[in-house]
Amino acid sequence: MKMRVGFGFDSHRFASGASVAPGDAVQRLGGVPVPGCPKLLGHSDADVLIHAVIDALLGAAALGDIGSHFPDGDQRWRNADSAAMLRSVVGEVGRAGFCVGNVDATVICEKPRLRAHVDAIRKRLAELMEVPVSSVSVKGKTNEGMDATGQGLGIAVHAVAMLVQAGE
Repeated sequence: MKMRVGFGFDSHRFASGASVAPGDAVQRLGGVPVPGCPKLLGHSDADVLIHAVIDALLGAAALGDIGSHFPDGDQRWRNADSAAMLRSVVGEVGRAGFCVGNVDATVICEKPRLRAHVDAIRKRLAELMEVPVSSVSVKGKTNEGMDATGQGLGIAVHAVAMLVQAGE
């Protein structure tokens, strides 16, 4: 069985003020609206978790990176739905002869606390990648006050993906 492993990373800073007011759009993480999460800045919808997963999948398949597929200078991707981007990448990975084996992601942030949302995020990512929920791991960690992420200025995500050759 041929297996490939890829690593993804992404980070986005919070919009100025980094607070959540009634009526504000709800930030999505892993395709799931997370109430209480301040809006992240980005060219698309700034779903930092999905972006890291996309990079891990593309890396494992040696298909480039998120910027080569969805360049931030291209207005087609302005405010784009990251879930649709992930579906597209899963299709490309499939055409390259691979299936998603599993994904493991660590979300690093001081806010919001993710524990209450992890099951929904895992389920949504599994749906988008067409794998069982047991093939998706999402963990939330703080950075203990160190660096900009630890100071609550944004969110960073590390993701690892394993692909297996289709038909194996």
